[in-house]
Order: sequence, then C-alpha cells, then structure tokens
Amino acid sequence: MNVADWIRKWASILPKKVALIYDDRPITYRELNDRVNRLANYLLRLGVREGDLVAVLLRNCVEFMEIFFATSKINAIFVPLNFRLVASEVVYILRDCSAGTLFFGEEFVETVEKVRGEVPIDEGRFICIGEAPPWAQHYERVLEGSPAVEPTGLRETDPETPHIIMYTSGTTGFPKGATLSQRKTFFNVLNANIYYHATPDDRMVVSRPLFHSGGLLVDSLPFLYKGATVVMKKRFSPQELLETVERYKITVLETSATMYRFILEQCDPDASRFSSVKCFFTGGENVPLSLLRAYSERGIVICQVFGQTEASTITWLPVEHGLRKMGSVGLPVFHGEVKIVDEEGKEVPPGEIGEIVVSGPILMSGYWGRPDLTAETIKDGWLHTGDLGVRDEEGFYYVIDRGRNMFISGGENVYPAEVERVLLENPKVLEAAVVGVPDPKWGEVGKAFIVVKEGEVLTREDVIQWCLDRLAKYKIPKHIDFVEALPKNAAGKIVRHVLKEWSVKGKPDFRFESRGKEVEKE
Repeated sequence: MNVADWIRKWASILPKKVALIYDDRPITYRELNDRVNRLANYLLRLGVREGDLVAVLLRNCVEFMEIFFATSKINAIFVPLNFRLVASEVVYILRDCSAGTLFFGEEFVETVEKVRGEVPIDEGRFICIGEAPPWAQHYERVLEGSPAVEPTGLRETDPETPHIIMYTSGTTGFPKGATLSQRKTFFNVLNANIYYHATPDDRMVVSRPLFHSGGLLVDSLPFLYKGATVVMKKRFSPQELLETVERYKITVLETSATMYRFILEQCDPDASRFSSVKCFFTGGENVPLSLLRAYSERGIVICQVFGQTEASTITWLPVEHGLRKMGSVGLPVFHGEVKIVDEEGKEVPPGEIGEIVVSGPILMSGYWGRPDLTAETIKDGWLHTGDLGVRDEEGFYYVIDRGRNMFISGGENVYPAEVERVLLENPKVLEAAVVGVPDPKWGEVGKAFIVVKEGEVLTREDVIQWCLDRLAKYKIPKHIDFVEALPKNAAGKIVRHVLKEWSVKGKPDFRFESRGKEVEKE
C-alpha cells in the first residue's frame, strides 16, 4: 500500500470527516484527497516521475501535507528542508540529492532567490505557496488548472521504494540524507498506534516542525492513518497551544521537552486545562526528571519516546508505566528489536552501559548516495545509534548520553563537527572545538573554544557574524571562549570531556601540547 492510499480510503469511508485543521480552517478527507490528486496530476504533467526528488521549504501548513501525499502517490521522493537553514545550507542539500522541484512558502522568497541559480532546478519548477515572485509558479493556480481525479498509469508501489529523504547533520560536518521507504513509514505508524490507541475520534495537535521525523512520522501520520484529525500549528506558542487543546478537545499531546518547559514556565497549567487529553508523550532530546516531576505534581504524567531520524521511534514508555518508570524511555517498539552492546558489538547484561542498537523494518534504507556512511552505521542488520544507554531487569531502557558529540538545542540536533567546519573556514581561526552546555531556556546550547592564529585578532562579534551567513541560528554557539590551545590526547585528538569540565569549572592554567602531555605554565 502507498501511504497516499490512507487519504484516498478515508475519503471514501468518511468523506466529511475533518482530516486537518490549520489556522482554524478545517479540511475534510475528501477535500484533502481531491487537492492531493490535483497536485499529483500537476506534478506528472510537469514531468516529475517515479524516483524524482521534490523538495519543500515550508513551515507547518496544509500544503506541506498535500505535497507529501501527492509526491508519495506518484512514487516520487519527498525532501523536507529545515526552514531555519541559511541559503548555503539549502544549496548543499539540494545539490546533494539533485532535487528537481522546489515548493516554498512566501516567507522564504529571499532565501530561494539566493538559491535558485546555484541548484539543478529548472525554471518553472519553483512553486510558491502564497504571493509568488515573477520567477515562480503560484501554488493555488497550478491546482486550479489540474483535475481532481485519481492519477492513472502509475506503477504499483514497491514497499521498499524510497519516498522520504530527511537530512540530518552528522559527525562528517556535512548533512546526510536518511532515506526512508514506504515500508518503514508503515511500520512506524503501526508502532505508534500501539501506544496512541488512536481512533477516528482522536484529535492530535502538531506543534513540532513537520520537516522533522517527530513532527511528520510520529505526530501526524499515525493519526491520518487512523482517520483521526490533526490540528496543525505554524509556530509554537505556549498559550496558543493550551488554547488549542481546550478549543479542539485534543486527545493526544506529544511535543518536545523544551516546549513542555515553556508551557510550564509561561502558563503554569494544571490538569484541568488538559481534561480532554488521554496521554502525553515527549521525545527528541534529554528530558530532565525535574520537568517530569513538575508535571506529575499537577496530575499530568508525561511518557518518554526515544528515536532518531534513521529509525524513527525505537522505544516507547507505555502510559500504564509512566509513573513507576519515570525517566525511562520505555520498551522496544513492537515492530523492532533493540539491544545494548559493548565496543565489540556483544550484547551486555542488564545494568551495564553500552551503545543502543536497533534492527527491524523501521530502519532507513541508508544514507542517500553514501554507501560508506551507511556501512558504518548499519552493521549486520543493526543500526548503531551512537547513543549510550542501559536496560534494567524488566527490559526498560534508559538513555545515558547522546553519542557522537551531538547535543540538542530547543529540540534541534546540533553536531559540533558541522559548526567546527564553519569556524575553521575562517582564515583567522587556527583550531576550534564545540561542545553542548546546559541552558535554562533551550536545554543545551553550543560553546565554542577557539584558538586564533598568531598575529590575528578575532572578537566574539566577528565569530557570530561569520556564522550568521553560514549556519542556521540554532547552530551558532551562544558562548565563545578564546584559548591558547585545545586539550588533546596522545593521538592528537581533542579531549571533549575536558572542554565540558572547563565550561563548568573554568579553564585551568595549563598548556596542552599536541603529543598529549600536559605542561604547566611557568
């Protein structure tokens, strides 16, 4: 089955049932299916074929979902872009995947204007949602000129067909595209609904960005598969989210720990404001026990979910264990296997820390165009998450630390290697290292340690300005320290845990030589 069939079938079974609500405007399953068909027929007329890549640069909106389902319906590949990226980052991704069509929102015209001459997208294949510039097609007009009938002449969908590429930054310093098949998405939806217990009567509010695995694959698709209603928010606002929960009687709430924290700090809600909600979930970043306890004291039990783009949800804490196992990320999902292994890949007993690895139909097909990185990540059918965890005697999992130096700022993954690459491109920078440090607002933020070349002068403002044109704002370090040298081991590698210690205790008066020997200054 093609994922777009879900909308087609519900349009037949419950045509007047509301599928999406955006900006207080409802759209039924029949209306959604008609618009998806119009867009699918337009894409075919445009020359988009099976396996072609269609990119989107949009905030959460109905059109995002229409493009997703239309692309899937014709067996093309959907490439959602993080709307926080700067033009150079967008160019890299579009070149890397060779996307041939780009949909974008009117608020991103300036970004796309900088991009369009640098990417392999022909004139006529830029489509704007909202007020379109002269060089782009207008989204609503192309739909008006296209029929709402089901597209014909399409090949039956192969379950292993790639239909999404989600780009995630990594240790290489460059984004890499996790390729997700129709089969993977289907099993992810089945896994989620075991814990959501979703029915057509459910209503889910989506405040996390749809370009994320969490916003699209975890928050939205499981409910559309079940014929439920998804209320979409363009931006996150604590007060507005609470009002949405009350107005639409939301039954399931899942969002990031950062967003839950903002709700607590700005609205101080009690359980009465969530009277319609049957279950609360969170995931995507480290969740402080203090936050979970603060909600439980108000009669609200939040259960954790653990996953990553390459596998979506990996473990899930059932509601019935929410209080007893507070702090756990739960049990392995139904359609998936999870274990903890040591450095040699051998499974370790309960209570022993190791790397979390996962297998099953929920895994990505691989990294787009990068068989080398795929082989490094998936070994003998097991995807190595790079995250450290432990399993207790009852089989519940706990995440100890995010691996590969990654940290999460406001729900967004930040990979130091990517930030360091940009810093090192500055001609005045000799060496640079970035670590995540605690932040009361965003959970974690970046701290950069920079060694300036001899004879050069560099200020914090210079560094920030350098990064502004090259990195999304959430990746730019919030703290910058200029140091004489970076701590290194005998192999000449940067010792990151020492940088974290410096962040907490302050930098000691030591010089670190490349051979790894600490030499006290005279």
